[in-house]
Amino acid sequence: METVRPCGCKGIRSCLFCEKEYNITKPNLKLQLEKWTSYVYCVHCDKAWPGWDIDLYKNHPNHQGNPIEFPGVYIKLNFLNSHEIASLMEALNNIPWEASQSGRRKQNFGPKCNFKKKKLRLGSFNGFPHPTQFVQQKFLEEPVLKDFQTVEQCTLEYDPLRGASIDPHIDDCWIWGERIVTVNVKADSVLTMTPYLGPDTKYNLESVAEYSTSHDNVKFVEMNENKDIHNITVRLPMPEGSLMVLYGAARYKWEHCVLREDVNSRRICLAYRELTPPYLKNLSENEEIKTILQRALIFQ
Repeated sequence: METVRPCGCKGIRSCLFCEKEYNITKPNLKLQLEKWTSYVYCVHCDKAWPGWDIDLYKNHPNHQGNPIEFPGVYIKLNFLNSHEIASLMEALNNIPWEASQSGRRKQNFGPKCNFKKKKLRLGSFNGFPHPTQFVQQKFLEEPVLKDFQTVEQCTLEYDPLRGASIDPHIDDCWIWGERIVTVNVKADSVLTMTPYLGPDTKYNLESVAEYSTSHDNVKFVEMNENKDIHNITVRLPMPEGSLMVLYGAARYKWEHCVLREDVNSRRICLAYRELTPPYLKNLSENEEIKTILQRALIFQ
């Protein structure tokens, strides 16, 4: 169904509302992934341990089974304290929401991107909401986010009453840089990772060959070439108030998704994106990029 629906869904994306109204059948991804070999990432020992239940990471150090390495993930618990969460929620609730796909709503601040045509333009971007400035300031305390300059900040609301979710995907690699940042403001959730085995023409993955990281602590790390990663799922905890950064192998080699079943209450998160190195490298020759980066320093 290719038409845009009143709920905000289009194409293969759907929510509980349009599935009922248009008699859409959505395959149960959770049931499929539960048949695979699953692991839960532990934020304390930086390894993924056998299991599906996300609370398994709380058993540290008393894990069971044989773990696997899962490079390219940084999770900081309690990145936001309770006062900061309350302050953010009050501010975000006062900003108008736009309907988005798969049962979500969004507040988007950043330039306009056409991923297919590889076109970037300023659009109406004029900076970020002032009450959210302190979040970006806190990034300065994290070595993994050294030199990170936000060019897009997107608030996402996941409503369980709408069956909110996001299908497996890799964030576009032509424009969005090497670190994918999420601040989970309200409610616990899970990011489910599955290996990407498709062509590099999808997600503009071929663009990655045009640049390499300049950040020593986030260099691309390959999974063990001898390890079969088919039919493997890795579950990453996203507790309320936590910070998550995906880079390297987790950024480029794995798709990530939020399953409908992992949204048990209204979830609010902030997603942050940076530009790819080629855009930053050619800064002096591109006036529009210079303007976008200047606007990205404004909070109002």
